[in-house]
Amino acid sequence: MSTPSKIPVAVLGATGTVGQRFIALLDSHPWFEVAAVTASQRSEGKAYREAASWIQASPMPAEIRERVLRPTVPEAVAGCPLVFSALDARAADHLEAPFAEAGHLVVTNARSHRLDPDVPLMVAEVNPDHLGLLDTQSWPGGIIANPNCSTIGLVLALKPLVQAFGVRRLHVVSLQAISGAGLPGISSYQILDNLIPRIPGEEEKLESEPRKIFGRFSEGGIEPYPIAVSAQCNRVPVVDGHTLCVSVELGRKASEEEILKVWREYRSEAQRLLLPSAPQRPIHVLEGDDHPQPRLHRDLEGGMAASVGRLRSCPLLDYKFVTVSHNTVRGAAGGALLLAELAAAQGKIPGVAVPATS
Repeated sequence: MSTPSKIPVAVLGATGTVGQRFIALLDSHPWFEVAAVTASQRSEGKAYREAASWIQASPMPAEIRERVLRPTVPEAVAGCPLVFSALDARAADHLEAPFAEAGHLVVTNARSHRLDPDVPLMVAEVNPDHLGLLDTQSWPGGIIANPNCSTIGLVLALKPLVQAFGVRRLHVVSLQAISGAGLPGISSYQILDNLIPRIPGEEEKLESEPRKIFGRFSEGGIEPYPIAVSAQCNRVPVVDGHTLCVSVELGRKASEEEILKVWREYRSEAQRLLLPSAPQRPIHVLEGDDHPQPRLHRDLEGGMAASVGRLRSCPLLDYKFVTVSHNTVRGAAGGALLLAELAAAQGKIPGVAVPATS
């Protein structure tokens, strides 16, 4: 097995919103280094600085500026055992599987393979055992799917409740940031002084993905978790950070104090392994009556933690609360990066030794 000082990685679709987040988060990463970047035919052959309309708060990394964008084919990223896909679903539908067939481990943000029975749909702190699905895939490499950006914040907040009490039903209303729409995004005329009460496909993802994520893993695959979810999704004039208003029916009765306790104490394999991108506390319980808020709390622990607050009784179900998470960090590139770190720590990247944790 190869034991390089850092694992060379490729970023597919590197010029868009999520691709830029990958580039920013991989800058000076202790385990991974960007060895190749790809883009559409419109941009391939150009220097990254020419093709990417950089919108991140941090400067474009110097070593990426002159990197030439390659075509999105496996031959263009030979030597990169790990591939991060920031492709949109239309491209991912036909482009990602050939990379897995060529021996790369693909960690994808696209929806294309999320519900495939042999593809793990994962949040590192929620269902790390689902990495075992990689062993059932027929490719020499493999595919791991990052869930929808709203699903990630939801299941992070729900995991301690599912584990301690069980969850039967929930109703969730999302208030989703404009960065989730990608580039060029929504026009100012559409979103300013406004709310758009539909995001195509989002409600279906929030209603289906938690059943797989919380499902029981066995050698035969995933047995879906028996949870009923009703979702309503809205686009709001916030730049980053998705807010979810959640009402939940538990599997057994619990007090507010018990719920707060399991939230505060929750830790996972990602924290025990000291993975580089893992937040010290995946869930932050906030005390203020008007917390959490996206502008104030989306960047907790570098944008990798979910915040919860306003826990109170619900007249229809058992309890209701509000949770906020950063949609392009925790909900996209950062969450995928943490999945790759977990896969690396468990020896799941083909031909790569397990990195030393610190």
